[in-house]
Amino acid sequence: MPVKKQNSILAYFAKPKGAEAKLAKYGFFFVVPFIVVYLIFNFWPTLYTILLSFTDLQGFQTKMHFTGATNWIQLVKDNNFWGAVVNTFIMWTFNFVPQLGIALIFAVIFTDPTLSGLKGKNLFRAIFYMPNLLTAASIAILFRSLFAFPIGPINQFFTKLGIMSETTRNGEVVKEAINFFRSPIWTRGIVSFIQWWMWCGQTLIMLMAGITSISPSLYESAVVDGATQSQQTWYITLPLLRPMMLYLMLTSIIGGMQLFEIPFLLTDMRGGPNYKIRTMVLYMYNTAFQGTNKYGYASTIAMGVFIITMVLSVIMSFILKDRSDSKKR
Repeated sequence: MPVKKQNSILAYFAKPKGAEAKLAKYGFFFVVPFIVVYLIFNFWPTLYTILLSFTDLQGFQTKMHFTGATNWIQLVKDNNFWGAVVNTFIMWTFNFVPQLGIALIFAVIFTDPTLSGLKGKNLFRAIFYMPNLLTAASIAILFRSLFAFPIGPINQFFTKLGIMSETTRNGEVVKEAINFFRSPIWTRGIVSFIQWWMWCGQTLIMLMAGITSISPSLYESAVVDGATQSQQTWYITLPLLRPMMLYLMLTSIIGGMQLFEIPFLLTDMRGGPNYKIRTMVLYMYNTAFQGTNKYGYASTIAMGVFIITMVLSVIMSFILKDRSDSKKR
């Protein structure tokens, strides 16, 4: 090993001296509060959830009994849980795909140098991001009112256009306003739209940050070579946005698999109609805090959500991984 490299390694592991040592002590005091809070409110609850998943704790019991893998076997055979998994994945897909596509289109437009002088661009950015600042409760109340049956604003607008549902009563076909929250398809669509509407602005900001971090010299070279705007986007912007898209995909999966507030507040708190809006976390909440209060089994559901989220994240990381460096090697 060269002498310089060996000395640099030893210097790295050497204990700080003098003023550096004093500063290190102050740094320790700044870090301790975060570590304490993390251990109390994050690390310990996680360990306790894992522990509860192997017990039969429920109701107002103070004692719990170790049941081994009973809860886990029940989870694998639980059709309600797997139905909640399907519901969650469907609503996440119909939220994230248009969210990423539309945010990407607007990000390319807003970062286009030829449109730098466009009036109102910054105002439109702010309006686009504004839904992200609203609370889930207020948004649920808003959309519950908009799609109310039978005289909500959306129903009044559809009625004037002649868009109504048809039902048969006493052998006669009767037209009436659409009861959106009695239809699984409509309710799923409303939940997916709300999630898209809330988070599209956040995705737009992140994509714009990724685009502006790309070196302008690449685009200048492309222009010299005669590349069109669409070619620059396809061959420069999109490939170099891969890390940002991977980050957005992973964070969206983590958040999407924990979808709870909107389905809970928008429906009957159990994911109706026909439990088609019941997500994994909503099912966990119903199991833990409604009915029999099965805390042990609810903890198992929580761990199942964690495992599914981790598996999906690993799969997406593998799919979107940049293999150009490995191919060169």
